[in-house]
Amino acid sequence: MASITLFVGSVYGNAENLAEQIQTHLNAQGHQVDIAEPATLEQVKSAEHALFVSSTTGQGDIPDNLYPLFIQMQAQMPMLTNKSVGVVALGDRSYGDTYCGAGRQIDALLQQLNANVVQPRLDVDAGEYFEPWEAVEPWLAQWIAGL
Repeated sequence: MASITLFVGSVYGNAENLAEQIQTHLNAQGHQVDIAEPATLEQVKSAEHALFVSSTTGQGDIPDNLYPLFIQMQAQMPMLTNKSVGVVALGDRSYGDTYCGAGRQIDALLQQLNANVVQPRLDVDAGEYFEPWEAVEPWLAQWIAGL
């Protein structure tokens, strides 16, 4: 079974709730899942597998609770070669160009850091999915299968 660390960017709690659902679901399958609170660069480096779950705020920005980690990763550029990662981005398509902007930024950075992107980023539209779990569950099954 896999050891997974969740890194969560949340403004109003929706991404936190989703991360807790993911944790409960994967723990029930026998995986070891921890939510990094607060998220640190050391946790990213030491994680066997990393899953980022983030909402978007402002003009496509990363939420305040995940932003310091993102900036630190950009500044230090720790190579994540062979580290399996995934990104679940929450947003609202009605915001146009900023839709899932935080997830897109995180995904781009992970690719720059040479991480192993197991499954393409999942963008979840709040206008389509009131509860994001409906979209996340099948994606998560494929992500886990790819670890």
